[in-house]
Amino acid sequence: MAVEKLKTLIEDSLRSLNLEADNIQLEYPDDLTHGDYSSNIALVLGKKLKREPLSLAVEIVGKINEKLPPEISKVEVAGMGFINFYLSPKFFAESVAEILQKSENFGRNETLKGKLILVEYTDPNPFKQFHIGHLMSNTIGESISRIIGFAGAEVKRVCYQGDVGRHVALTIWGIRLMDKSFPGEAATLSEKIKYLGEAYALGATRHKEALADDAEVKKINQKIYDRSDAEVNDLYDKGREWSLEYFEEIYQKLGTKFDQYFFESAAAPRGQELVNRFLDKKVFEESDGAIVFPESKSGLHTRVFINSQGLPTYEAKELALAEMKYEVFPYDLSIVVTANEINEYFKVLLKALGFTNPKLADKTKHISHGMLRLPSGKMSSRTGQIVTAESLLEETKKRAEEKMKDRDFLQEERKNVAEMVSIGAIKYSILKQKTGKDIIFDIEKSLSFEGDSGPYLQYANTRAESVLRKAKEEGMAPSPSPFLQGEGGGEVTNLERLLYRFPSIVDRSLNECEPHHLTTYLTEVAAAFNAFYANTHIIDPKDDNSKYRLALTSAVSVILKNGLYLLGIQVPEKM
Repeated sequence: MAVEKLKTLIEDSLRSLNLEADNIQLEYPDDLTHGDYSSNIALVLGKKLKREPLSLAVEIVGKINEKLPPEISKVEVAGMGFINFYLSPKFFAESVAEILQKSENFGRNETLKGKLILVEYTDPNPFKQFHIGHLMSNTIGESISRIIGFAGAEVKRVCYQGDVGRHVALTIWGIRLMDKSFPGEAATLSEKIKYLGEAYALGATRHKEALADDAEVKKINQKIYDRSDAEVNDLYDKGREWSLEYFEEIYQKLGTKFDQYFFESAAAPRGQELVNRFLDKKVFEESDGAIVFPESKSGLHTRVFINSQGLPTYEAKELALAEMKYEVFPYDLSIVVTANEINEYFKVLLKALGFTNPKLADKTKHISHGMLRLPSGKMSSRTGQIVTAESLLEETKKRAEEKMKDRDFLQEERKNVAEMVSIGAIKYSILKQKTGKDIIFDIEKSLSFEGDSGPYLQYANTRAESVLRKAKEEGMAPSPSPFLQGEGGGEVTNLERLLYRFPSIVDRSLNECEPHHLTTYLTEVAAAFNAFYANTHIIDPKDDNSKYRLALTSAVSVILKNGLYLLGIQVPEKM
């Protein structure tokens, strides 16, 4: 509401000067000492009217000061003509009261009310291990899902899994080449998954070394599709079951619950039929025994949709998937989160979808992310040189437990908190920068309690909660009333200047589908609270202003909890 009031104030001032502007922009100054909002309207109009911006800004501010509302304490001209607005203590007290009143609903809005939005993410392939790249997709997809839900949309989380294809044939071929026995029912799930990973790496490596065996792999691949071989069927069914059970364990640990799973095995026949139908309509073309979507149609490059064996490729299955998702959930928007390695592939896919189902092409948005790497470099499931999500989660949890060994926890409690902290550390590291960038994950830095980390945010919240518990024990409750009644003195803190911004930060994260705006903001809030905590005597039964300081502390906890929820990060009660 502050933004709209300020825009109206500027418009009225311009009108009194016989001026008008179409698009008044207000931004948060980078430096909190430069006010709470800043406008460049004088620079914009100065350029348009060929007038000196500084003198124009002085005129505008003069008109604003004639009718200064109580929400604003002062307005200043800065630099070459920027207009800086400083909000009043009463405004901040009211914003703190609003935060406490709305609590877990603070920051929610109804921008997307009535919309059904699908978010497809994670998308691991059965018969291959769930690696750290899948953690990228899962973390980003889950956060975007929560941000969209915060805006009032009905969100459906879906996962598309490649349970057929060349990687499955290579795994089954690798099983035949393995020296190790096929795991029995007594084997643990981790042992079964490790075996499948080793089989895939062996099959992929042998295939690369001896292309003469390609015919055998193709034969297995065909048998998987037509279910014509009992031994292949048995290996396939067990491997698929193990993989899906393994994935479910990881989803639960990460805090994701999918509404629907889609599989390539179901999309394959439909994709094949769809491509053949549009082949007759000249959308696709035959080429060297395959069916392709030509460069002349895409304007990008040619891609194969049915291979020379007559089997549908990933591309054909994706066309079917779009329709399958819409039949289950008639969405207004379908967001697909993948690694940026398939950006060019996805561009062609959307062009093809524009021919086969233009309505769904218009409703599809692709969000790509960078790669997650360790300092040792890139991974490859084909060579077995991969870092599994499970191993990274366990190693990070182990390091978190070591950091907490001197803290007062029961053993089981320490493990639970260490898991929350370790997962929070990984998720924050993924979400703290733009989604398209690669990330080098450093365990020690990610677990730091000193700033720019998930544990730093979690710890700031537990500190705030600890203050509130102590105050309650002393019979004190948070209340913004002294400031609301104009009785509170003192300067407005940086903390107050940050807290009221939360809804607009959520909006920006929504509009750009970029959770990193939230991580940056929450880190600023945590830093401001830690400075406030270090320099302020928050609890003082003899000081009425202490109630307001407790209200401010409670508001910090609300913001951190709501923000961490949107990042998919759990909040421990103590650390």
